[in-house]
Amino acid sequence: MKMLYLPLDERPCNTDVVERIAGSSKEISLLLPKREWLGRKKIAADQEQLWKWIEEEAQSADALILSLDMLIYGGLLPSRLHHLKEEAAERWTERLRSLRQAYPELPIYAFHLIMRTPKYSSSDEEPDYYEQWGREIFLRAYLMDKASREDLSEEEAEKLEEIQQQLPKEYIEDYETRRAFNASMNLQMLELAKEGVFTFLAIPQDDSAEFGYTAMDQQKAVRKRAELRLQQKVHMYPGADEAGATLLSRAYCEWKGIRPKIFPVWSSTLGPQLVPMYEDRPFAESLKAHVLAAGCELTDSEENADLVLAYNVPGRIMQESWEQDTRDITYSSFRNLVFFTDQIKSLLQKGKKVAAADAAFANGGDREWITMLDEEQFLDQLVSYKGWNTNCNTLGTTICQGVIALNGKGDKIKENLIYHLLDDYFYQAEIKMKMTEDFLPERGLDYFNLHDKADEVNKERDRQLLKHFRGTILKSFQDLEISKLETYAPWNRMFETGILVEIAQKEDHHA
Repeated sequence: MKMLYLPLDERPCNTDVVERIAGSSKEISLLLPKREWLGRKKIAADQEQLWKWIEEEAQSADALILSLDMLIYGGLLPSRLHHLKEEAAERWTERLRSLRQAYPELPIYAFHLIMRTPKYSSSDEEPDYYEQWGREIFLRAYLMDKASREDLSEEEAEKLEEIQQQLPKEYIEDYETRRAFNASMNLQMLELAKEGVFTFLAIPQDDSAEFGYTAMDQQKAVRKRAELRLQQKVHMYPGADEAGATLLSRAYCEWKGIRPKIFPVWSSTLGPQLVPMYEDRPFAESLKAHVLAAGCELTDSEENADLVLAYNVPGRIMQESWEQDTRDITYSSFRNLVFFTDQIKSLLQKGKKVAAADAAFANGGDREWITMLDEEQFLDQLVSYKGWNTNCNTLGTTICQGVIALNGKGDKIKENLIYHLLDDYFYQAEIKMKMTEDFLPERGLDYFNLHDKADEVNKERDRQLLKHFRGTILKSFQDLEISKLETYAPWNRMFETGILVEIAQKEDHHA
């Protein structure tokens, strides 16, 4: 099966991770555009070249997976910085219609994000003025939206009044003009879905909150979707960087004519009802959404399950992964990892395929759980391990890798396990913040800018990753070793890393 994949941006989470999942299949050939066409961070992609590529390659493709943010704006960050006018909207809607006319039978799976509004002040991924006024821009809309749906406290009303007086009007105008364009594009993409241009459309929410701009834009899209009666064809849920993987799973399932049954096993009782950090709804609601979007269904019977989803969630309070040394007591008292790990062991012994979604902490994996899985000697028997960024980033990629692993290549699946242990756990949870505190300051660097010293940072990260992996993973992957490991900083910052890793059979290991 040849799939054409236009990613959300050029970072490894949207390119390498999806390529790795597809590469673990015996049946999928995934084709991406040249990396240099995809732009870099705030520099927009070469959209004309990308469109030409789609037109040429679609002729021999079995399915297309398209990031509409890449196509329309030139990538994720350009979607927050552009100054596009109505003619750009018309150009892209007409081009997408022409694509469907040229290929009436070709499955086209597309996704278009609801633009995020971070609750903190930083211009790393937003307009320059967000450095000084980001929190106020978020709070103003949050409180205005809350006031329209509920009552504000006296303190909240005073805060809103204070922000209204201080926040420069030109920044509100710039921000809201762009949001209005993006929200309008969401609605126009819904119209195209109604016309049959898309086989399936996902509208994920990037970093969402219960009130504010994102919630208001979501409401518009929800109403439009209901009006057009598109609930089955257009799915909306929290997420962003996992969307390519989710649609890869759906495209594969529909091509194969299968609908895998997923049985979830939870690490805590309250977990399914908790609302994870950076999202606007409980874990259990996002699970339903992602399972459906990926072309699967939930089952309440382990016997019927094609795939078991081992879902590691918090006990009652959720924290960042680098806070594990001072983690809340409810990670122990409201969660039973011994029972959870024993359940997984039992399922594996029955021959079930188990994919691990490690979402107990935000932005990285759970140290105690990983060491327990290793101690029990079945970390390397899982078909997937993911634990990165937001809950839905983890969830979407875990489901996709689990689905592909149903008929996948064992060696590639193990390589992917090691890749994500290195990235999602060791880098995100153990190394990133320690290096930010200890290594960067003495070199005049900070979390958001490695200046001209990225090579030095990369080498130290390589060293730390190998040291941590070899010092922690003691009983799994006994027949394999990391023969080569090199990291890089895609956006010249610490937030994410790219990993080039080669895994080899140990020479002295005899099965």
